[in-house]
Amino acid sequence: MRGYLDLMKLRVVELLLVSTLPAMVLAAKGLPPFSLVAATIIAGTLSAGSANAFNMVIESDIDKLMARTSKRPIVTGVISKTNAAIFATIIGIISLLMFWFLTTPLATLLSLIAIAFYVLIYTLALKRRTSQNIVWGGAAGCMPVLIGWAAVTNSLSITALAFFMVIFFWTPPHFWALAIKYKEDYSAAGIPMLPVVATKARVHKEMWFHTILMIACSIWLIISASLPLWSMIVTVLLGLVFARELLALKEGSENYGKTAAKIFQWSITYLSLLSVVLVAAQLSA
Repeated sequence: MRGYLDLMKLRVVELLLVSTLPAMVLAAKGLPPFSLVAATIIAGTLSAGSANAFNMVIESDIDKLMARTSKRPIVTGVISKTNAAIFATIIGIISLLMFWFLTTPLATLLSLIAIAFYVLIYTLALKRRTSQNIVWGGAAGCMPVLIGWAAVTNSLSITALAFFMVIFFWTPPHFWALAIKYKEDYSAAGIPMLPVVATKARVHKEMWFHTILMIACSIWLIISASLPLWSMIVTVLLGLVFARELLALKEGSENYGKTAAKIFQWSITYLSLLSVVLVAAQLSA
């Protein structure tokens, strides 16, 4: 059982779901029905877990080359690739059925697109071929925002798009900070993550580029959702703290790896706090 749970990468799934609830609250302009929230969260967990399990099946050859992933269940032989693929298929189908019967057709379609995009576009087409893999492939990780919104309204909006773009620009600096820490792992596996193939200066520049756009899109989100002024101030402050962390990531820094690790941890905190702010702001509006 532990092996199958590990296939789902529940720690990653938890991070994805952090953006689902605020999207639902914004869409409903208040608290959506508990039953709908529960169905969306459970179905979303199974959907993301399915995509992650398929990812492990496809990448089992490179997982064994990286210290960070060498204990995964397929690599260690706890679960066979065939059984893992069957498991991924079953929970994926269950998630889509739950979305269809308990939420909306659009949420179901978006969930299917998210699974297919992560498996086919990111894992198979991009990850081993381009240093921009996480930029475009990371769009799959933004889908919970749209899925959560569609589960409430069976439609999308400019506000949903703004939230999507916040996560889209948040993802590269978040992941590149992790890739800096595990640069040797990715290099050994032949995966061209940006910190592996580019100079520290270029990595820093691109992290800044995405962070600035993330802050801009968060302002767009607050305006589009017509949230209170205090939420705008708090959101900008959160973005500025993110930017401050980036200032310490200098090419000649003696603590380059530790600084990158701090940025990675803060990025998680940033997304969590932003979600809290969005929910609180909508409920107080």
